[in-house]
Amino acid sequence: MRRLEKDESLCIGCHQCEEACSKAFYKVSDPMKSCIRITDKEDGSHHIAVCTQCGKCSEVCNTGVITEDARGVYRLNKKECAGCLMCVGFCPENVMVQCDDYLEPSKCTACGLCVKACPTGAIRLVEE
Repeated sequence: MRRLEKDESLCIGCHQCEEACSKAFYKVSDPMKSCIRITDKEDGSHHIAVCTQCGKCSEVCNTGVITEDARGVYRLNKKECAGCLMCVGFCPENVMVQCDDYLEPSKCTACGLCVKACPTGAIRLVEE
């Protein structure tokens, strides 16, 4: 399985991972269009929300357009997506992204661009 892992103790809250993700999917720098979420904790540290490839999105998809590929990555067939957004509401990490200017949501494809953008190694790509 190919997926992201995080080490929140290394996160400095620079949001470069969010920028890389939104640029990859939507060609704009917009953290709200990123499949990664960095939020500040009360103690000054940062929470990193990433897709764990758990498959909950696939389980709730009524149209069956979210399927697991050979590497264990759940992928959304945007051409066939009905736009019901059930997957967005059921994502335990809250990282299924739906933007007002697009019908279908987006999810992490484990491409690794966020990993390359992270200056501290707080996010890494693993294959199990």
